[in-house]
Amino acid sequence: MQAVGIRDLKAHLSTYVGYASQGEEIIVTDRGREVALLVPITPERRAVLGMVAEGTASWSGGKPVGLRGVEIDGEPLSDTVIAERR
Repeated sequence: MQAVGIRDLKAHLSTYVGYASQGEEIIVTDRGREVALLVPITPERRAVLGMVAEGTASWSGGKPVGLRGVEIDGEPLSDTVIAERR
């Protein structure tokens, strides 16, 4: 994981987006203080987008429609939200 200042990020945005698309997380700093995190798209999101492209699901930003029977490995989303709030 690497860190980048806002000025450098703005000057080389496509480079850092390329790093993120290859799976790397980028910490964005403002005057040396961490302020944001640039992360790659998750495999789950890619799967949903693929299903939308195929026409087997629809999604307008909220909860996707048409995902019955799809199982995703990992912690329940509610546990993740609670952990992130701490």
